[in-house]
Amino acid sequence: MGPRPSVPTMSTSPTLPPPAPSVVPTPGTTTSAPPEGGPKDSAAAVVAGTKATAHPSRPAQRDASIDRELLRRFNSGDEGAFAGIIERHRTKIFSVAFSVLRNRADAEEIAQDTFIRAHRGLALFRGESSLATWLHHICLNLARNRYWYFFRRRRHATVSLDCARTAEGDHSFAEIVPCDSPGPGREVVMREFSSLIADCLGELDTPHRTILTLWFVRHHSYGTIAAMLGISVGTVKSRIARARTQLKSLLAQKCPELTVAGSLHDWLEPSHPPSCGDFAAA
Repeated sequence: MGPRPSVPTMSTSPTLPPPAPSVVPTPGTTTSAPPEGGPKDSAAAVVAGTKATAHPSRPAQRDASIDRELLRRFNSGDEGAFAGIIERHRTKIFSVAFSVLRNRADAEEIAQDTFIRAHRGLALFRGESSLATWLHHICLNLARNRYWYFFRRRRHATVSLDCARTAEGDHSFAEIVPCDSPGPGREVVMREFSSLIADCLGELDTPHRTILTLWFVRHHSYGTIAAMLGISVGTVKSRIARARTQLKSLLAQKCPELTVAGSLHDWLEPSHPPSCGDFAAA
């Protein structure tokens, strides 16, 4: 047998392409898997990621820039710049105070005090923090001081009369608390009735009008009226009785609801507590 023909040898491991050069991302950029579109799409994705990362800080930078400009104007003597500071920060300051005190009136007062203190110390503001942070600290300290002031006096254990009695109803505690002052409707009726009495008093003769004025309006006693008019106490009482009868007749003519048989005290509310002598004379 002749020599065996030689067989060319083949490598078992396939030939791999050289690795792609690695890309080191620069600070502030985000990397992601390259899209199918190629290098241009990859670059666009990197730029978009960079914009998305930097975008959230833009409103804060813009607000800080506006605050710095307002501070510069205020320190230059422009008082109108402080009104701009109040307009920009009053809502946030009120929210901070309300979150601590849970009372709208107290929160509004603390917000006002915050801007008063800021106005006094704004010339000494060194800018180590933002203006919003500085105002926040002032408001928070004032609100905490007010809270502990009320806490030591058990303000937290009290309920405002304007609060609703139940969670479902709109009626407040003030509606069930007795009050001596008349309501709006009663005030209107009293005002109209007083005007009617004044008109009827003007139609009385002079002696009767004078004695009723001294007794009802000026609240003089029988003895004082007798000394002023130079008559006896009995005459004072009789004149008052006749004057009241005439006044009731005039009132009945002008207002049919007032009958002559009715008592004048049913319609009049004395402006001073009546004495025992007044009831005896009535």
